[in-house]
Amino acid sequence: MGTWIQRTAQTWLVYQMTNSAFLVGVLTACQFIPILLLTLIAGTVIDRHPKKLILLTTQTGFLILGVIMTILVYAKIIQYWQILLIAILHGVLQSFDTPTRQSYVVELVGQKDLMNGISLNSTVFNLAKIAGPSLAGILMVKFSVGFCFLVDSISYLAVLLGLFLIQQTPALIAKTQKRYLWKDVKEGLAYVWQHAAVRMSAELMIIVCTLNYNNNVIIPIFAKTVLNSGAQTYASLLSATGIGSLIAAFLMSYLSRFGLQRNIYLAVGLGTATLQTLMIFVHTYPLAIAMMVAIGFCNMVFLNQSNASFQFSIPNGLRGRVMSIYVLLNQGTTPIGSLFVGSVMDVFSGAWGFPSCGILALLLLMPVLYLNRNLVNKWLHPTQQ
Repeated sequence: MGTWIQRTAQTWLVYQMTNSAFLVGVLTACQFIPILLLTLIAGTVIDRHPKKLILLTTQTGFLILGVIMTILVYAKIIQYWQILLIAILHGVLQSFDTPTRQSYVVELVGQKDLMNGISLNSTVFNLAKIAGPSLAGILMVKFSVGFCFLVDSISYLAVLLGLFLIQQTPALIAKTQKRYLWKDVKEGLAYVWQHAAVRMSAELMIIVCTLNYNNNVIIPIFAKTVLNSGAQTYASLLSATGIGSLIAAFLMSYLSRFGLQRNIYLAVGLGTATLQTLMIFVHTYPLAIAMMVAIGFCNMVFLNQSNASFQFSIPNGLRGRVMSIYVLLNQGTTPIGSLFVGSVMDVFSGAWGFPSCGILALLLLMPVLYLNRNLVNKWLHPTQQ
């Protein structure tokens, strides 16, 4: 919740300071560029060191950055370049934190309950995604943007306490081997390339995650320029995506007993791009909320099945490296999409944020699906395999 409060407040603060969609895109790019550059290396570190120790280190770093941001805002000396620098440092920590958390699930629940563990993890994440932005909107209206950063800083104390209290079964902790860094990186990449289903998931993620996961950039501009509203509407639209994601997480938790749902996976990949294309016709608050719920639903199912596809049958010794590739595709490509959509909205208008991403995603997905048509056919008709 604290992280979503921080993200919501930070984006709104930058848009208020600059009144530029492109500069909001630059902020998002700065936060995710380190993931693009460091995540593959982070995967080898994760496979060599205890995951709990890595998480304690990264969460402490997030706490320090939150305190610095709070002081700068309350002292009224905050500047745009300072926000960018903090975003870059946040991205460096996230490069190690996110793949560690993703690969940590199996050590906590075991291989047997992995699918359900992934869905439960998604459910908890999306409960926070719903509550966080809504609470941020209330805090910004009732108190101030600075108070949001203070709440975020305090929230890390609960995270650190939770990590200290985790007790693991030694048998589930992955054994580590120290080898050459580049050899470890290549081994993770080779695993993804040599498994056709994982490779196609990676190709779909490159397109969908680059273009259809830019809500933090698009929604504040959409709320202000299309709906002519303020911080509370921005937070409500973010929460609506969280509601859709939560519904999806519960559904996927139920369906996890049946294994991977490849046919649904393809449908939501195309669905989120189509829905974002149709946002060009949305100009009212109720319809925007409904569309955000639908987009959040599709996005969550897509990530859930991508995650499961990557984690399915991975040897524990490779899990950190393979999941670092997942995080790279999920978040590391965000700077490209953020800068693209920020530029589009600056040149045209906020109304073209979602449609520009949706149209381009559909155009890029078609050749990928055609070139992998045999695998697509197997995914669409799993009972015939």
